[in-house]
Amino acid sequence: MDSCNYKPRGGPVEAEFWSLFDSESTTATTHADLSSWRYRAFESHLGHARNYVSTDIIRRILSDYFKFDVTFVMNITDVDDKIILAARQQHLLSQWLAEHAIVDSDIRDTTTKAFHAYIEKNLPLVAHDTTPRDWSHLANKSYGHVLKGQSLANDASPPGDKEAKVKMHLRTAGSAAEVLLDSDPSMQDITAKGSGVLLPYIDSLRKHTVTGKDHDIFTILTKRYEQRFFDDMAALNVRSPDQVTRVTEYGPQIVDFVKQIEQNGFAYENEGSVYYDTTSWESTGGVYARLEPWNRNDKELQQDGEGSLSTKKTGFKKSGADFALWKASKEGEPSWESPWGEGRPGWHIECSAMASDVLGKQFDIHSGGIDLAFPHHDNELAQSEAYWSKSGKESKQWVNYFLHMGHLSIQGSKMSKSLKNFTTIREAIAKGDWTPRGLRIVFLLGAWRDGLEITGEVIKAGRAWEDKVDNLFLKIRDVQLREERLRSNKNGINNGINSLTFSDDEIRAVADELEVSKNKFRVALCDSFDTPTAMRVISDLITFYNSQKPSIVPDVIALDLGRWVTEMVVMLGLDANHKTGQLGWSGLEIPDAAKAFVIPLAQLRDKVREQAKAGGVDITSLGRFDDKDTIYSPNQPYANANADFQRKIIDLGSQNAQPKDFLAACDHVRDQILWKLDIYLEDRDGLPALIRPLSQSLREERASKDVAVASKALAKERAKIDAEAAEKKKLDQGKLSHLDMFRTSEYSAWDSDGLPTHTEGVEIVKSRAKKLKKDWDRQKKLHETWLGTQRADSV
Repeated sequence: MDSCNYKPRGGPVEAEFWSLFDSESTTATTHADLSSWRYRAFESHLGHARNYVSTDIIRRILSDYFKFDVTFVMNITDVDDKIILAARQQHLLSQWLAEHAIVDSDIRDTTTKAFHAYIEKNLPLVAHDTTPRDWSHLANKSYGHVLKGQSLANDASPPGDKEAKVKMHLRTAGSAAEVLLDSDPSMQDITAKGSGVLLPYIDSLRKHTVTGKDHDIFTILTKRYEQRFFDDMAALNVRSPDQVTRVTEYGPQIVDFVKQIEQNGFAYENEGSVYYDTTSWESTGGVYARLEPWNRNDKELQQDGEGSLSTKKTGFKKSGADFALWKASKEGEPSWESPWGEGRPGWHIECSAMASDVLGKQFDIHSGGIDLAFPHHDNELAQSEAYWSKSGKESKQWVNYFLHMGHLSIQGSKMSKSLKNFTTIREAIAKGDWTPRGLRIVFLLGAWRDGLEITGEVIKAGRAWEDKVDNLFLKIRDVQLREERLRSNKNGINNGINSLTFSDDEIRAVADELEVSKNKFRVALCDSFDTPTAMRVISDLITFYNSQKPSIVPDVIALDLGRWVTEMVVMLGLDANHKTGQLGWSGLEIPDAAKAFVIPLAQLRDKVREQAKAGGVDITSLGRFDDKDTIYSPNQPYANANADFQRKIIDLGSQNAQPKDFLAACDHVRDQILWKLDIYLEDRDGLPALIRPLSQSLREERASKDVAVASKALAKERAKIDAEAAEKKKLDQGKLSHLDMFRTSEYSAWDSDGLPTHTEGVEIVKSRAKKLKKDWDRQKKLHETWLGTQRADSV
């Protein structure tokens, strides 16, 4: 995706950084491949964001922390197999749908055939002639074990991408079956539910109608989504590239690049296509599959590297590892002129040609997803080094270092367009599932090279870190505000608590810890951009600061700490709206429209709380109140909140209300009125309430408490109902008189109280008689209680 050129500015930091690369070069370059990250003509999702944001973080560390000059060049793959297929399929389906005004027999017949073709190709365990009516039963019979979370082989192996793909195909076929079962579907239903099976089927019927010169069919899609991609990157605070290259703008250069490799003896032509000759390259001392040599003979990966539209014929290849540099024109594909005939670039060659054109024969860093190490990056290396040298022995290393980013996974599977298990970046932000800052924090808490699975614990850790930094900045801004007030007060005490001597070890503790943290932070970033450790350093520093007594931390040291943390989080890209000189990151303040009303409200509330806690509230000492007849406006919720609170305090004062009533009013405006306006007043001992925006963590904490309160109330209500039911049961048991309870066929004789004396003419033994008497006494009490309720009811 990106190419960068670094020129160090000198100094000890840079020298230490470059020692990590063991490089004596005075310049450094890097190339990160957008095609390598599978950016195609689709919306970018959170899996893409993992790569884009991680690369942006490293770029910022290099330029803003280590002070390297960075030129960042982005390569956009605007033509490749997946783009060709997607664009052509969408074009042909739209064309076919436009030919039908209503859902007629042709629409139904074609959709049915598409349904069968889709099953036959993608779900071989289900009979391809399965009817839509039988679909659900037969699909469950064939793939029910996969739907239940088992592996496709139905063995002990864990499910992965293959199983996710099967589930995706089942959903697609099921959606088509659903619309085919509808007796009167609309065109909208056909398009929405049947397109999954119709796209490949209509394409198989009509792709011959698309010619090699119909470039607009393909580029119209990429141009649309390229801008959306850049919009997504801006939303994530990913810096714009310094230069952008596009495959469609590099046709002649790519052809020349392939020609040079062929002339150097490392490529051969077959039926209009040109293939890289790995055997020839290695025979001259060149190295192939340098990044992942163990995958060299993996046929599945080799096939993936050739692309979904590649020919299945491989017998002409000199080696199974050989790959296409130039592909002969085929039906339904865009094409360009070349010495070998009409054709188009192979997947890998575009990156090499464009990066070499911009950066030359060597650069330092090339980045991309870990799945691209082989074959994509290995192929790039081989063909680029073959281009720049006439023999393997003379070749120079094209890339010094590869940065392979770990994948983002969901429920154990890589987030992927092909698996349809993704959330787009704009969806995640629009729905509030993620903020750009929150997402970047989660990525920073994980190593860039490691895979990352989004779990509840990961989200919780990210929010806890953000809250911790939020609270630090709010505290430090308090210190800053106090310092500003002291400076503006000519008669004020200079520097307040900072008049304490700095030589005291306890007072110097935070300053010393700050210096230690700066060094630890620097060491972490020098260790392969170890952001998890760097983030922990910041967190530990804040923990240490919070553990100190505010009265012994000089303001100047607290402000130094706040400024350093600010610089580091801004450097890591955690504040897109940061202003020069601003202490802390953006988002800590309430809306400007609220300040004129909420700040006076909070100040009045502080006075009321202070007096109420002291035993009584003197309305006359609280200052001037606004006009009681202020007109309400639905467009002025902050003004209304202020007016309401003032009225409430005045009314309580006129009623000579108790202090607890004033405190209840203070709690109400905090917990109900302002909360609904996304503002929170954080009460602090001996300090004014902190006015802050309502955070997600505060919302979750409130929700958790509400659930606990509701659960407790429900349990109490259930206990009450159970107690009433038990009491009713006891009363119902009391309806039977103790005098009659034993007069049953079980016994043959009774005394005057109705207690049994004989059973079947035999006298009851004493032990049993004693037990019967206890039961009799118990029933007597129950009956007397019941009689009491009856008398009460009659009265």
